Amino acid sequence: MKIILKIIFLRTDPGGEFQNEQFENFCEELDITHNFSSPRIPQQNGVVERKNRSLEELTRTMFNEKNLPKLFWVDAVSTACYVLDRILIRPILKLTPYEIFKGRKPNISHFKVFGCRCYVLNNGKDNLGKFDLKVDDAIFLGYFK
Repeated sequence: MKIILKIIFLRTDPGGEFQNEQFENFCEELDITHNFSSPRIPQQNGVVERKNRSLEELTRTMFNEKNLPKLFWVDAVSTACYVLDRILIRPILKLTPYEIFKGRKPNISHFKVFGCRCYVLNNGKDNLGKFDLKVDDAIFLGYFK
């Protein structure tokens, strides 16, 4: 079952990435009404603020569980978003965001624990001896999109 949804109204903050001629032309081409929220009033962006808070909490939990350095915060937020898009069910549609966007159920069999130990195949980059390890130790930081 494929569901096609059309954006008819868009409200963004007045940041530079949304307040330019190129983006306005894009919205006009797709017949999207574009409005701006008041600056520095996050309450007007309720859905986005809740999503950001969810990502923040999930990222904090992932860091606390694995005691990783904070410099990996981008990878943690990206992984949290990747996972949430495939597991959170939208109550009205009873579908995940992935299903709404792609039209099919997501495959989550490849999910791994963020920050777990993993191994990277050496692929012959080094001159390995007969009994040398063929893998390098690593830490799993997320999924390639």
